[in-house]
Amino acid sequence: MNNDREAILKRVGEAVGGLADRTPYPSFRNDLGVSTARSLDGDLWEIFCERFVAVNGMPVETPDAMVEYLKTFGYTHGYCDPALRESLAPFFDSGFTLEESFDRQDIDRYQFGITRAHAAIAETGSVVVTDRLTSSRLAALAPWVHIACITRDEIIRDTVAAVADLGDDPNVVWITGPSKTADVEGILIEGVHGPGIQICLLL
Repeated sequence: MNNDREAILKRVGEAVGGLADRTPYPSFRNDLGVSTARSLDGDLWEIFCERFVAVNGMPVETPDAMVEYLKTFGYTHGYCDPALRESLAPFFDSGFTLEESFDRQDIDRYQFGITRAHAAIAETGSVVVTDRLTSSRLAALAPWVHIACITRDEIIRDTVAAVADLGDDPNVVWITGPSKTADVEGILIEGVHGPGIQICLLL
């Protein structure tokens, strides 16, 4: 068996190693955003909202609107970033339970997660989550509803600027609408590998 394995691996190695001219990796062009520049003129929050809605995200401009949505659909138990609790807690009534720690051992009890986002990308309607600014990545990716909070000065114009803004954070996640897959029969299903509802709250 080992001899067969070694023979197969040797043949694979010879086949791959025999390529005289390998295709080089593509270089990253800094002018890629030029073609979309004209469509990104105007208020970046409004552009982001339009693109965010196009990927089934839900932008909200006030905590009241966020809480009303959660209450309407019975999402009353969730996680809230400790850095946001002081400013957001007054908008929640006694019917809600807000936790400041996310217990991975009891993950199913969290119906929503409220976290800070590093940025929003106007061009694609994406939210950027990082380990440095997001208090709990699991709270952003595990509950059915994720609410990413940003400020206007954290809205990035396009993907080129977003790539330049990656920095040295060990984990950067770009979230473009609810989690989705079309693995089975080519049918698009949302909320399979992560949140089924993606909200972005403008602070």
